[in-house]
Amino acid sequence: MRFQTPLVPARLIRRYKRFLADCVLEDGREVTAHCANPGSMMGLAEPGMKIWLEPNDDPKKKLKFGWRLVEHENGHFTGVDTSVPNRALRAALEAGEVPELAAYGTVRPEVKYGESSRIDFLLSEPGLPDAYVEVKSVTLSRQPGLAEFPDSVTARGTKHLGELAEMVAQGHRAIMLYLVQRTDCARFALAADIDPAYAAQFDAAAAKGVERLVYMTQITPEGILIGNRV
Repeated sequence: MRFQTPLVPARLIRRYKRFLADCVLEDGREVTAHCANPGSMMGLAEPGMKIWLEPNDDPKKKLKFGWRLVEHENGHFTGVDTSVPNRALRAALEAGEVPELAAYGTVRPEVKYGESSRIDFLLSEPGLPDAYVEVKSVTLSRQPGLAEFPDSVTARGTKHLGELAEMVAQGHRAIMLYLVQRTDCARFALAADIDPAYAAQFDAAAAKGVERLVYMTQITPEGILIGNRV
């Protein structure tokens, strides 16, 4: 998945109200960017960090920049836009680039299921059980090389795990797919100390047959691609 508009570098001044970020561009202009991330962004929103913004000229959008990446001092990148994993994964699923799900020819996003929920992707293929795929963006890293989820309490994510388990009970496949939006990690774990209820629900869902997939990403200011499975 390539970014629609070339990204521009900036420095973060502050993130506030979850979805807003004041930044300074290389030419000295101060702008406010949309931050498409409802999480805590632990370790990713420190003032002075180098970030990358995507400009837009859409008259319907009040903010003319969207915050897409953090560039760390070691040269690695973290993708902070939580909508990007679904866009990148959809392209990979439609191209058959996720081996565990390559047998499915039909990919439908945002299909209603469960209790007033929408599954990120519903995959179908004649002769196979439908596959319900829930995607989570992973950006937290508190130990070198280790990516963790979640970065804050997620009642919504806990609810999704229960609904996935119900799909398995109905005879379908259900997959919890964690997409690590960091280039400096090669391992993954649940952050049970941050959200014990989520970790417990994951174990319960896994015992009922919910599958887990963890994939890395390749990130540059040009775009984000699905990488190797962890």
